[in-house]
Amino acid sequence: MSKVWFVTGSSRGFGRRFVEAALSRGDRVAATARDVGSLADLAERHGDAVLALELDVTDREAVFANVRRAEEHFGRLDVVVNNAGYGLFGAVEELSEQALRDQLETNLFGALWVTQAALPYLREQGAGHIVQISSTGGVAAWPLVGGYHASKWALEGLSESLAQEVAGLGIKVTLVEPGAYATDWGGTSAVHSAPNPVYDGVREGLTAFMSTLDFGDPSAAGQALLEIVDAENPPLRVFFGTQGDQMLPQLYADRLKTWSDWRHVAVRAQGEPALT
Repeated sequence: MSKVWFVTGSSRGFGRRFVEAALSRGDRVAATARDVGSLADLAERHGDAVLALELDVTDREAVFANVRRAEEHFGRLDVVVNNAGYGLFGAVEELSEQALRDQLETNLFGALWVTQAALPYLREQGAGHIVQISSTGGVAAWPLVGGYHASKWALEGLSESLAQEVAGLGIKVTLVEPGAYATDWGGTSAVHSAPNPVYDGVREGLTAFMSTLDFGDPSAAGQALLEIVDAENPPLRVFFGTQGDQMLPQLYADRLKTWSDWRHVAVRAQGEPALT
C-alpha cells in the first residue's frame, strides 16, 4: 500500500533523496523547501504525486498551515520526515548568541513544530511514523561543532520521550543518525563563526580527521529509509553509514567505565536515606 510522506528540507541532500526514493516506488510526497522553485523538477516528473510547498520550518504558523494543507490534499499522512537543518561550525567560545539561537530554531524547534502539527492527524488515524533526521553527532560530540551537537542532542531527548508518549497510539518514532555523507551539510548551507586563532590547532586536527572519513552516498540513504518506514517494528535509533558502528561502541564503553570508576562518589552523593 502506497504511503503519503511529508518531508522538510527537500531541495537537496538527504531530503531530496528521501523524496526521490519514495516517489520511485509510487508513494506520494508533500515536499517542502524554503525556495519552492527548487522542487519544480520533481513536480514536472511526478505530477500529482508531488505537492510542492514553500516552507521555512522556523515559522510555526506556516508549519501548521502546510501540514494541514498536505493532509487535506492527500487525505492522510503516513511518514513525517524532519530533515530540514544545517551545520554550525565554531568553538563554543566563538559562538554568538544569535548563531546558536538560529541553529536551535531550525534543527530543534523546526522539528518540534512539524511534529506537533502532524500528531493530531496521526492520532486520529491511529497510525503514522515520525522520522527525525539526527546524526551520529546526536549521541557523540567533537570539537568545533558544539552548537550543532546541542541541537541534535536536544532532538534526541525530545524524540525519545515522544516515542514513549505515542507508543500506545499506533505512532512510531525513529531517530536516523547518519555519519559522514556527501551532502552540502558542511558546504554552502553551513554557518561559520568568526574564528579565534587560539583554536587554529583544533581546527587543523578536525580537518585532518574529516579527511580520513569515507563519505556515504545520499542516494543509498534514501533507499535505506524505505526499509525503515516499511518495518513492522522500526528501531527508535538507527545509524546510516559506517561511522556509527566504527566509533560509538568504544565511546559508550568509555562512558560506562568512567561511571563505574566514579561510582564511589555517586554513592556518597546519595547521602543517608531520608527518615519518614
